[in-house]
Amino acid sequence: MVNKLFEQDLQVINIGLTSFADAIDQTGGKSLQLDWRPPAMGDKFAGTQLAKLVNQPEVEAANRVAFERFLSAQPVLTGVGKAKDAIPNFGSRTILHSGPPIEWTRMCGPMQGAVIGAIIFEGWATDQESARKLASSGEIAYSPCHHYGAVGPMSGVISPSMPVWIVKNLDRGNMAFSNLNEGLGKVLRFGANDPSVLERLKWMAEILGPAMNAAVQQIGGIELRPIIAQALHMGDECHNRNAAASSILFKKLAPALLKTDLTQATITKVLEFIAGNDHFFLNISMACCKSMLDAGHGVERSTLVTAMSRNGVDFGIRMSGTGDDWFTAPAPMVNGLFFPGYTQADAAPDLGDSAITETAGIGGFAMGAAPAIVQFVGGTPQDAIAYTREMLHITLGVHGGFTLPPLNFTGSPAGIDARKVVDTGIAPVINTGIAHKDAGVGQVGAGITRAPLECFTQAINSIAKLF
Repeated sequence: MVNKLFEQDLQVINIGLTSFADAIDQTGGKSLQLDWRPPAMGDKFAGTQLAKLVNQPEVEAANRVAFERFLSAQPVLTGVGKAKDAIPNFGSRTILHSGPPIEWTRMCGPMQGAVIGAIIFEGWATDQESARKLASSGEIAYSPCHHYGAVGPMSGVISPSMPVWIVKNLDRGNMAFSNLNEGLGKVLRFGANDPSVLERLKWMAEILGPAMNAAVQQIGGIELRPIIAQALHMGDECHNRNAAASSILFKKLAPALLKTDLTQATITKVLEFIAGNDHFFLNISMACCKSMLDAGHGVERSTLVTAMSRNGVDFGIRMSGTGDDWFTAPAPMVNGLFFPGYTQADAAPDLGDSAITETAGIGGFAMGAAPAIVQFVGGTPQDAIAYTREMLHITLGVHGGFTLPPLNFTGSPAGIDARKVVDTGIAPVINTGIAHKDAGVGQVGAGITRAPLECFTQAINSIAKLF
């Protein structure tokens, strides 16, 4: 039997070091290198916990429910209002921030700068020194945006008087919120808080926000999934590239604004602001994704990941079956392209709630639809497609409403399953902007990072306790 085996052409599947197959190849044999990693990256305890959940009927049933609620979500932009009026239970001295919970003393430079700017904007202090003193006094309640159904890019800071987009999931009635995008340059989300930033925030609160609300009311609400679907066909991935989505939104808003009672001067200024900001749709995209994922949150025993977020210090995830618990690890650095004059030494660790887009299956998960994004984050168009295909290994399925032309119009990978992340060792990919580590400098580049595997291991260990 053995002799007959060696008389045949040798075809070997090699698991492990590639050098094991070298001798086979050199003698004319054929070998196939299998990219295999031990479950839980070799962590015996985590692997044992994972084994409790793989093919577990209750988990499979819970995931079907959670994933279906996510897929069935029908997010509609219903208006704009002040955070304290629109967001339930928003305290009078509350400031929301991106990422998992963090206290003032641990906040990164950009987030502290944004908090100081918000305090001055609210009129709680008149200058930076008194604002910093108030920020550290214990009189301000800090909370993750996610705890209030909200999301915000980079620092994520939302204070009571700031305008927020209001999104409603018509399927289940849950609400989601996000602040308005300030544009590029010196902006609060990167920690800038000089008079020009505060003046823009005041204009957004007094003019832009009410104008947007008037336009949305004139339309009667704007369905968001069709905008994202169309933008994906036009080269966006709706995280770091929103040029198409912002243009589609502009076409909806402009005629509606002309039908309002707003003055021509106001309409002109508002339209000029939107037209000059290709990222205007980003915050709406984030609120849309938040509403979809919250629809699938809170399903007992489900391993569907419903949030990935970072605050420049910690990276955290939430999982449907573990309620409001956060599973955290140090926020990673971002590998990417830097603007002239900046290097990795200038960069802050990963920051912002915008990874909600990847959690929902767009952003980095849909890069295959946006080959031009690599000019901004690095890599090649082939890399972008490879990232999308790789994410299929860690998701519960695809989103049929978000199809990707370069991948034969298959749906984008969606529904991150924490079990599959731990099992395969494939970490979710995120494309993101890079903030300067110091407050107020702004964006210094963009690139690619991965969610820390440790977060998913913690989540699996937590839910395995139920079995």
